[in-house]
Amino acid sequence: MAAANLLTLLDDIASLLDDVAAMSKVAAHKTAGVLGDDLAVNAEQVSGVKADRELPVIWAVAKGSLLNKCILVPAALAISLFIPWLITPLMMLGGLFLCFEGAEKLLEMVKGGHKTAEAITDEDPKALEQRKIKGAIRTDFILSAEIIVLTLGVVATATLSTQVLTLATIAVLMTIGVYGLVAVIVKIDDAGLYLNQKPSSSAKFIGRLLLASAPKLMKSLSVIGTIAMFLVGGGILSHGVHQISEWITLASTATLELPAIGHIISGVVSTLLNGVVGIIAGFIVVAGVHLGAKLKPSQA
Repeated sequence: MAAANLLTLLDDIASLLDDVAAMSKVAAHKTAGVLGDDLAVNAEQVSGVKADRELPVIWAVAKGSLLNKCILVPAALAISLFIPWLITPLMMLGGLFLCFEGAEKLLEMVKGGHKTAEAITDEDPKALEQRKIKGAIRTDFILSAEIIVLTLGVVATATLSTQVLTLATIAVLMTIGVYGLVAVIVKIDDAGLYLNQKPSSSAKFIGRLLLASAPKLMKSLSVIGTIAMFLVGGGILSHGVHQISEWITLASTATLELPAIGHIISGVVSTLLNGVVGIIAGFIVVAGVHLGAKLKPSQA
């Protein structure tokens, strides 16, 4: 009897872990836009810090990120338990915010403008570190909230145990993934400089390659993150609005009859149309925000 109960328990655990793994995979896909932006933002946050202090700063921000998620995960679970009707509006707001951020970044790229570098030469290094850490943790809170809300939408109909484990899994994996990759990215130029000083010609070649690729990697991360914002945000919005979802489904399924590549083209069309929805929604919000700022009465 005890053996049968143990086997049943193990089967339940295996089934739960399968559900968690499947939902974590879907949630990771849906949060890809935020992840790309998170990488680019956090890699930029450590700029201006001394090379030997980059990793300690990243570690401090990573710990702050985990603390953020320790606050956000219970809050998300409370919403799921007591006010589940709020999940869809929060997802829509999260998708709209992604599209808004993407549109803002696209405007910056088109204008060719980037935020000017901060004057840091006269600032105490320790004060600079603390300021950057606090700023990065504040930014992380917003991005982490988006990740948790999007994940909550994936697990909304699952059991409480599956919700808890999936949210915890995504929170930990995203933190390790983002800050692990940030640590690698900010040290690419150091690795390149180290290899470039070696006597081996092959080491020098790899070193020069790393030094040349580091700034391009940072730029490409920002571009990829922006594209992902439109695709993910637009996908959330189109699934939330029935008419748009039906229109995209009809447009994408029209190619299914094509031999061999019909399903591939259908997926591409669906993704591109979600991106179009994201771009339109993003620029509508940007226009509204800018108009609101102009109409806001100035304080004397």
